[in-house]
Amino acid sequence: MYTIAALYHFTRFDDPAAIKPALLTLCDAQQVKGSLLLAQEGINGTIAGPRAGIDAVLAHIRALPGCSDLEWKEASSDKPPFGKIKVRLKKEIVTMGQPDIDPRARVGNYVEPEDWNDLIRSDDVVVIDTRNDYEVAIGTFEGAIDPKTESFREFPAWWEQNKDRFHNKRVAMFCTGGIRCEKSTNFLIGQGVEDVYHLKGGILRYLEEMPKEDSSWNGDCFVFDSRVSVGHGLQEGPHELCNGCRRPILPEDKANPAFEQGVSCHLCIDETSEADKARFRERQKQMKLARERGDDHLGHLPLR
Repeated sequence: MYTIAALYHFTRFDDPAAIKPALLTLCDAQQVKGSLLLAQEGINGTIAGPRAGIDAVLAHIRALPGCSDLEWKEASSDKPPFGKIKVRLKKEIVTMGQPDIDPRARVGNYVEPEDWNDLIRSDDVVVIDTRNDYEVAIGTFEGAIDPKTESFREFPAWWEQNKDRFHNKRVAMFCTGGIRCEKSTNFLIGQGVEDVYHLKGGILRYLEEMPKEDSSWNGDCFVFDSRVSVGHGLQEGPHELCNGCRRPILPEDKANPAFEQGVSCHLCIDETSEADKARFRERQKQMKLARERGDDHLGHLPLR
């Protein structure tokens, strides 16, 4: 079994580039795969590997400046979720494009999973899903507003265009693991919104802790590893990934004439040119050859 750890932590790294080499070397030595992002504002990512390897990497991260109280969420898989390890340097660990946002200064009120249902069912509360449109499409909380954003960077503009709809309302927001809400709640506070709340630990913690019979969640939750989606109890969902557009699809969608493995699905068939599709077919060919050689590094890799 492989242990999967999803983590993020906002702290100040004066020189993220100096942190990268030792972290990458340790992950390689411990057979830990996945993706980690480093920026001056902190660290974010999902990794998977043997139990001992994950423990070693988490201990290393906790020893970094300001990371002693790092929290993470775990799951398990009987197949390797990632093909290789990537440690990347970024301007932001989750891109919002708002340079003045600082979740270390102030965020909204955390709401525990067991208290979330009562909050979002209150008449004076508006519930906003801060995830991307393709994530919302396969599952969300009952009554939640879908901003229909293609990236988190679009959220501030969406809020500016829609804020008058929420006058005199308390605002509750949620995302997959909690990181986007750290930024979005800080942003709303900066916009003068007084009563801002967010689901502590995100959807993943809610699905892990809340019994299905008591749940306000409908559908599945998109995740950034080879499981593609999870449901209650973090059980792997039915979705697969279209490697043409990186969106989740169901097994029955593969019967659609628009589906071609690694090239297109019904969601993206009209979004790419014939030249793009030819390039994707060549990529599929190279991946097949790599698998036949026993080299999986060109296989499925999640994109965050």
